Amino acid sequence: MNHRLTYLSLSSLLVLAASCASSPDSSIPADALREDVLTAEQQDALTPYEVVELLREGNQRFVRNELTLRDHSEMVRKSTGAQYPKAIVLSCVDSRVPVEDVFDRGIGDVFVARVAGNFINEDILGSMEFACAVAGSKLVLVMGHEHCGAVKAAIDGVEVGNITAMLTRIQPAVDKARASYDGDTSSKNDEFVHEVCEQNVLDTIAAVRAGSPILTDLEQRGEIRIVGAIYDMDTGVVSFLDL
Repeated sequence: MNHRLTYLSLSSLLVLAASCASSPDSSIPADALREDVLTAEQQDALTPYEVVELLREGNQRFVRNELTLRDHSEMVRKSTGAQYPKAIVLSCVDSRVPVEDVFDRGIGDVFVARVAGNFINEDILGSMEFACAVAGSKLVLVMGHEHCGAVKAAIDGVEVGNITAMLTRIQPAVDKARASYDGDTSSKNDEFVHEVCEQNVLDTIAAVRAGSPILTDLEQRGEIRIVGAIYDMDTGVVSFLDL
């Protein structure tokens, strides 16, 4: 028997066996099974730069359709008492952007805040401060995405119920993009929508730094990074901005 397998619990072997039985042609290697959630010591040893690279590598696995096989039931039990996530990700609510899957992350790996248009407000800022200053996360990632419905609605000037007020948070990015873009500035132009999407991410990062002295101080001391990214819904690739 492989020496490494002697350290796997019986429950892990059963999970692996069940997976193989249901998918006899599966090419997922046995060593892809990860039982342990991140510990305080492991989180503390990570640098913000390493966390970015871990997310990059996870996204590459997602794109290749090689997601890590995990024993979620075991991870739920092991994470009950505490959590030590690597990062907090601010994403759009779009159902086509499954954040944990996009970065091949498991239970206890990342905090995720979601709002249409991935903009910042007081509640999300507080959540980011909790994630980094209290729970020890090393990265704040603001992630927009292509074909964003909220961005398109802001471009079109949609006015419907509470959506109207929400879209005012994205409007500054629309105005900045229009001021510098030479061409069709309607929501039908995917290139312009991308420009607004990227500008909105940059505006949100600036708002995080302006609105949270706590996060800014942590960033200046090198304890965290605040970065942006765009998720391409056509390819599954996450492109980090200015890295």
